[in-house]
Formats: sequence, C-alpha cells, structure tokens
Amino acid sequence: MEPSPAANTRTRSLTAVGTGAALLGALAYVGIGDPHSPGFVFLPCPFKALTGWNCPACGGLRMTHDVLHGDLAAAFVDNAFVLIGLPLLIVWIVTRKRLGKPAVSTPAFVVIIVAAVTWTIVRNLPGFPLVPTLLDG
Repeated sequence: MEPSPAANTRTRSLTAVGTGAALLGALAYVGIGDPHSPGFVFLPCPFKALTGWNCPACGGLRMTHDVLHGDLAAAFVDNAFVLIGLPLLIVWIVTRKRLGKPAVSTPAFVVIIVAAVTWTIVRNLPGFPLVPTLLDG
C-alpha cells in the first residue's frame, strides 16, 4: 500500500526540520565553543587518525568557527579549499538543478575528486603553507 501524498509531504517536512535543527545545533556548538583550543571536544578526523595526513576538510571546524565570528582571514588560513570551494560547489549544484540538469556531471565529479586529492597532497607537503614565509620576506 502506497503512503498518501500528505504523508510523504509530512515526512519530508519533518526530515527537513530535523536536519535543520541538527545543523543549527552543530553550528551553535562550533560557534560557541572554540575548536582552536585544546579542550574542544569533537570527533577526530578518521583520515588523519589512519594516515597522519590532513584530509581536504581538516581545519573545517576551526574555519567554521572563524566564519561564524566574521574572521575570514583566519578562516582562509584554516582551510582555504573548503572556504572557497564549498560555496562554489553549492552555487554550481543549485544552478544545475534549476536548469533541470543533474546536480553533478561525471566530468565535474572527476574535477572535484582531482581537486580534493591535489589539495590533500599540497597541504601535506613539508613547509606548507608557504604564504606566511613569502609575506615575511
């Protein structure tokens, strides 16, 4: 027996409200707490735990905290890739959806994966980041 359209609408609405509440709670936790301090409690990055390398999203909690406090320069230092890439990706997906196209095409997916892998390698090179040393000299 198929659920009624009203039940589907209600389920979607409750899912959206629940997701929004969870997101708001997570943002409040990161915004009120300080991921820069050693006492901040959050799940460790599994990629870093397994490899010892920073993943493409490492620094994302600190970046989110800095964005919530209006410090975009510090957010850029924490994770420039996510700070710039995530809003661009969201705009890309929303635009494609409005045009009736698939959210992410195969070539776009390949570009996203190559960019994430490249960022992971670059940010784990010895001496990274180079920007502060270039600005000092």
